[in-house]
Amino acid sequence: MSFRLRIVILFGIVMVGLSAQISRAQSPAPEELKKKVDAYLRNMFAFGPDVKLTVSDFKESGVANLLETNITVTIGVNKEDVKMWVSKDGKYLLRGEMVDMGKDGFAENRAKLDLKAAPVTGASNATVTIVEFADFECPVCRQLHEVLRGLLPNYPQVRLVFKDFPLEQMHAWARTGALAGRCAYQQDPKAFWKMYDYLYDNQELISASNAWDKSVDYAGQAGLKTDEFRACMTSQEAAAAVEANVANGKLLEVNSTPTLFVNGRRVVGADAHQLEQVIQYELQHLKKN
Repeated sequence: MSFRLRIVILFGIVMVGLSAQISRAQSPAPEELKKKVDAYLRNMFAFGPDVKLTVSDFKESGVANLLETNITVTIGVNKEDVKMWVSKDGKYLLRGEMVDMGKDGFAENRAKLDLKAAPVTGASNATVTIVEFADFECPVCRQLHEVLRGLLPNYPQVRLVFKDFPLEQMHAWARTGALAGRCAYQQDPKAFWKMYDYLYDNQELISASNAWDKSVDYAGQAGLKTDEFRACMTSQEAAAAVEANVANGKLLEVNSTPTLFVNGRRVVGADAHQLEQVIQYELQHLKKN
């Protein structure tokens, strides 16, 4: 079982009753509460000494008597962050998603999305923006590529923005693919979308051993200068651009690919029906307003 799947299984639930492991004293001190949360999670999931748990400083959640914290789970070289909430009296712990129904539920996502220097296709005045966080080696991302190829021509009101999110621990050539996309974009923004198609359409032909050569070959087919492309592939600039995209994804709590944001609304996976339903909803909602 992969580390990521293990953490999803462990923490993808709501947990209550922290008092089973802690005393009933009112409002324990922050450091004491951290220790109690750590002890509870270790007992609940049978974490051994090889698992490092870090409970971040508590902060106000905006809900009375409920504190927010971030739990970092580290197993070997693998690390995962999970947001949780703890009652101030130390009695309850929960994991899930908390929303303020009085606010635009997707405004925060839109504000966090950094779309500067990101490949984009579609009308600049499009009313619906899809931001795709994806990995060129990811099989489900390839399925999404086919979905988008069939869907987007029917919706001229939609534009697509691409953000790299290579899952390097799972996919051996994902980073090479991300660098290829970035270098195509840096040389000619329009050529990015040719590289995007080449990488997905030929995914089964690419491996860790030939990804570099295949990328250079595709760059030539896209009309790019291959010497300049090769130099870019080893440049700090391209690497920094990929890392910036990954950091932006983590800020938005992206942890799997593909993850889309449709006008800020999170959509995970490659379900054509779900994506079209969201697009149509956004178009109808915007028309009413």
